[in-house]
Amino acid sequence: MPLYLVNATYTPEAWAAMTKNPQNRVEAASQIMQGLGGRIESFYFAFGEYDVVAIADFPDNVSAAALSMVVSAGGGVKAVKTTPLLMVEEGIEAMRKGGSVAASYRPPTA
Repeated sequence: MPLYLVNATYTPEAWAAMTKNPQNRVEAASQIMQGLGGRIESFYFAFGEYDVVAIADFPDNVSAAALSMVVSAGGGVKAVKTTPLLMVEEGIEAMRKGGSVAASYRPPTA
């Protein structure tokens, strides 16, 4: 099943609610992902630009996009970024495939 890196940033209101009433958001995220045919492989709180980092399996891009839409629409996050991930073997396959046509590519010129 394809893997995705999901990053999210909570709103100040969501942080206020969670500091008042600490919650395990993995449970809520897992329910939504399961409903879309996916599952969480790992879930972390983070420092910096994003507050949450997760690795998730989804059956396809449409399901992964649906997660981003549902989470965004809920109002508890101000940013969601979903990045498709390639296994190392897939990356090497992409390098080989790209290498097979690289000689025919011509970049734009002025």
